[in-house]
Amino acid sequence: MAVEKFKYSEKNEQLVKKSFWSKTRKFAGKIPFTKDAVAMYYCAIDAKTPLWAKGIAFGALAYFISPIDAIPDALIGLGLTDDAAIIAAGVRAIAGQVTEEHRQKSEEFFEKE
Repeated sequence: MAVEKFKYSEKNEQLVKKSFWSKTRKFAGKIPFTKDAVAMYYCAIDAKTPLWAKGIAFGALAYFISPIDAIPDALIGLGLTDDAAIIAAGVRAIAGQVTEEHRQKSEEFFEKE
């Protein structure tokens, strides 16, 4: 399936907007992919981002924050590997949509933490 045909889910968007920051703050600085996840979040909420890219971003981020996981996050060393893989795949799929502005906002978030 071409990424442009990826389905957008309002349910994923609502879940991410509700819970993204609390989970991200919990893991900020502890796992390497959080900067990518934050940049993807800013891309997903950007009005200029196409709906197909929002669908991928919100889907990947919803998986990251979901309590139901292929590998539970509580398993130290392994628990976030599936989350990292999903975030990495999402970032690759929408790479052309994640702008320097999104990356800069991500950097600013980590400077505050």
